[in-house]
Amino acid sequence: MRVDLLTGAALTDALDDVARLRLAVFRDWPYLYEGDFTYERRYLEIYEQSNRATIVAVYDGDWMVGAATAAPLSEHADAFFDAFAGTTINIDTCFYCGESVLLPRFRGRGLGHVFFDKREAHARDMGYSHMCFAAVVRPPDHPLRPSAYRSLEPFWEGRGYSRLPGVVAHFGWKDVDQAVETDKPLQFWMKEL
Repeated sequence: MRVDLLTGAALTDALDDVARLRLAVFRDWPYLYEGDFTYERRYLEIYEQSNRATIVAVYDGDWMVGAATAAPLSEHADAFFDAFAGTTINIDTCFYCGESVLLPRFRGRGLGHVFFDKREAHARDMGYSHMCFAAVVRPPDHPLRPSAYRSLEPFWEGRGYSRLPGVVAHFGWKDVDQAVETDKPLQFWMKEL
């Protein structure tokens, strides 16, 4: 297995693979996302348009089995700006960790730490002082929650991230078991670099 930090043309060349990984991984808990490739590819254009974005890509041979994205928070969706309204946080100092997607059979090998280490180093190198991400919030009694599910919150806290009280974005998507799209809350977490 190999891990590459992608920027520029290499990042652009990898976006189809990242879109396919998002579709595969986000179908599972807690996202339960019923997506399509056309939307995914369009969503990922934000990384293609940024000269500061990066993708941490994990390969098994030539096959991308995992990816984690990051770009300046200021270059992301307006819904993120709304989440920070009323706070004293300067979003221009924040680098945003987008998705971290890894196929199940490659989990448990420390790649989650690699994803964060490389994105945080990239953000520091670009002069950013904070790193943040948003995680979907599902009710603990959700009927599709797997009985063996382990929250990632202890992992995030162990890496120095803290929940930002009241900083919540809302995005809509269609769940795998639903007929229509509904809004989901995404809680922001942040760390000083």
